[in-house]
Amino acid sequence: MSARQPAAAELARSAARAAGGLLTPPAPVRLADVVPAPELVTPDPAADFVLAEDAVIRVDADPAARDIAEQLAGLLRPATGYPLPVADSAARADGSLALTLTSVATSTDAAGVVGAGGSVGAAGPVGAAGSGGAAGPVGAAGPVGAAGPVGAAASAPAGASAAGTGRATAEALGDEGYRLDVTATEVRITAGSAAGLFHGVQTLRQLLPAAVESATPVAERWVVPGGTIVDRPRFAYRGAMLDVARHFFPVDDVLRVVDHLARYKLNHLHLHLTDDQGWRIAVDSWPKLTEVGGTTEVGGGPGGWYTKDDYRRIVAYAARRHVTVVPEIDLPGHTNAALVAYPELAPGKTPPPPYTGTEVGFSYVDPADERTYAFVADVVGEVAALTPGPWLHLGGDEAFKVPADTYRGFIERAQELVAATGKTVIGWHQLAPTGHAEGRVLQWWGTNGDDPETADAVRRGARVILSPGNRVYLDMKYAPDTPIGHDWAGLIDVRRAYDWDPGTHLTGVPAEAMLGVEAPLWTETVTTLAEVEFMLFPRLPAIAELGWSPRSTHDWAAFRDRLAGHGPRWTTAGIAFHPAPEIPWPATPTHPIPTQRSRDEAPHTT
Repeated sequence: MSARQPAAAELARSAARAAGGLLTPPAPVRLADVVPAPELVTPDPAADFVLAEDAVIRVDADPAARDIAEQLAGLLRPATGYPLPVADSAARADGSLALTLTSVATSTDAAGVVGAGGSVGAAGPVGAAGSGGAAGPVGAAGPVGAAGPVGAAASAPAGASAAGTGRATAEALGDEGYRLDVTATEVRITAGSAAGLFHGVQTLRQLLPAAVESATPVAERWVVPGGTIVDRPRFAYRGAMLDVARHFFPVDDVLRVVDHLARYKLNHLHLHLTDDQGWRIAVDSWPKLTEVGGTTEVGGGPGGWYTKDDYRRIVAYAARRHVTVVPEIDLPGHTNAALVAYPELAPGKTPPPPYTGTEVGFSYVDPADERTYAFVADVVGEVAALTPGPWLHLGGDEAFKVPADTYRGFIERAQELVAATGKTVIGWHQLAPTGHAEGRVLQWWGTNGDDPETADAVRRGARVILSPGNRVYLDMKYAPDTPIGHDWAGLIDVRRAYDWDPGTHLTGVPAEAMLGVEAPLWTETVTTLAEVEFMLFPRLPAIAELGWSPRSTHDWAAFRDRLAGHGPRWTTAGIAFHPAPEIPWPATPTHPIPTQRSRDEAPHTT
């Protein structure tokens, strides 16, 4: 019997598709243009996918996967104007286009065509990892391991990485990895966790034209470049810090910062909630902390604070985007606002005046008074109860007036109080000489990579988050003429933020002890959301790439070219950014440099 011959209609459809491929322009974005650089990129220029008006997002019945499908629809609907309904993957219609969220555990084909017209697939649920990025510990520290990664601009055989051949397995993709397959008839994102699924959606977002960031419908050919991406992070902890103590930022501003982190696969937001200039988190057992201590800020503005419901809103919003909130209660120093509210916590029990300047190191709670430890227990207990993530940051820096032995005793007791809440301690690297606590993480903010005390703490079991002040402190000026920011750690342009290796930065500290990277933004000179964004962008994506991408993809020339394509995206999204001269932007950015407004222009309590 002869082989079945294709029907005339099938041949006609194939010919039409082939002709269409010859006549249509290539995708405006290349598959390798993603930031952070993926582990493995295999372009297929003949397989570009065009999103049609009748496209459907199809998803498995898993609630977490469905939520991510709804978020994807929310990202795409405003600019496309398409309805993009979310439907169960089983409810397929012949000839439809769909975004299919496919379970790694149950998928057996290699992203094959769904239905006669195919589908636009985008993700896979979720398995045991759950849906809340803030709900559990980050997992094993350090690099992903021996994955033969491939540079983002390179082409390689599909599945050639450690993620395996064929359909990537959930085990190989890890807690946050994903696989994205783009063909002419389907886009499919596969992941073994909700976090991986979410990160894959962010990659798909970047592969669409920049106009996808528009808040209103745009006439555009919504094309996704063809090929395959297999991707997972190098480090488990990738974050940024926002100082809301020096200047207070309302909830909506913080939520926008969460969006910026999620866009670039950063998974932790560290909130610096307390300092000399203001106390920003409500504590029911010590109400004057906010009622009195929350009413000041640098420069004499009205300050503000978060109610418990405000904080819950931030945490929930972040968790939906797989960002874990890390609250910091800075102790024993940086406590003037607390001492104004409760003078009995001060050495000598004398109330200090409110402080609205920018000096450090002059305040501390009384380490010799047992009431101080009752205060610490109450505060960390209430904050821990509001925080589903595993971390609680104790600060611990710049307690210059506390003798070393007294400081050691205070920190060791405070660590025990945090442990009693079920949380793991993070502290600035000044904690290093003190006694080790189980799981403790040191956040290193030095400027010299030779730090024997931190190396010794690592030998005793500590892990490290790297925040070198002269590389990732985002309150540093870009250049001498940057209108806001500091320069005590030097000037940090985009290349300086990008061109270093977290895995080898600290002498005597092995890569496996590095939990990850965090970029702090202190706000002594930063007063508005526009100024926050100006200091974040374009350096934040550079630091995100250090935390996510395999070291083999590190290439400044390639990165600056990829980053340049994000300028139009930020402009379309209304994100302020610094037009860094070292980046070859496709057009001269038109965003004005932020100017400082009066802190009285808007209310600052929420």
